[in-house]
Amino acid sequence: MLLREQTALITFILPLPQHSLMTPEEKGVAAVADLMALAARTAPKGKGVDTLEIVVLAKKDVKKLAARLDKLGDELDLGFFHRDAKNIAASDGCVIIGCRGREVAGISCGGCGYATCADYTKAAKKKPGAKTPFAGPNCVLRMADLGIAVGSAVKTAQIHNVDNRIMYSGGVAALSLGLFGKSCTVAYAIPLSATGKNIFFDRPSSH
Repeated sequence: MLLREQTALITFILPLPQHSLMTPEEKGVAAVADLMALAARTAPKGKGVDTLEIVVLAKKDVKKLAARLDKLGDELDLGFFHRDAKNIAASDGCVIIGCRGREVAGISCGGCGYATCADYTKAAKKKPGAKTPFAGPNCVLRMADLGIAVGSAVKTAQIHNVDNRIMYSGGVAALSLGLFGKSCTVAYAIPLSATGKNIFFDRPSSH
């Protein structure tokens, strides 16, 4: 009996490695981020074809995304990129959802501005002009799929009380960092936070 008590005491007083310590809120955000990725993956998609690419960044990894976004703010002369970079740097994690937007649905709906999918594909293969944050043109059905997936992800965050904000800017930074394959044309970032005050609102002006 004495041996059991001594063993229990020794086990109790051993310190945990500092790098393994996470607050309950940080653990919760990490778990919800995975659930958000699941919600996006299983969201409805045109013709049942999945063209999504999903990346989940832990708290320790968001700084690199924020730094790239801040630099892009200077390169593109967009003030709100700097503001969003500060938000991402202060986040507990980030879910980024991208789409291979040039994979056509094959129904020639005309939503992309071309009469047929064949016309669209021909135009998409042309050498692009000036470099833009997103690569176009894109299949409108794939963009709809992306929107539905993003909506499903943030719905999941809301259900679990994790503060979040959909950011075009963060998606641009993720593409610039090469977090997705070369065929990924559009992406949106969803930084996550769990604090007493929602960090994604009452933000300073972007100008």
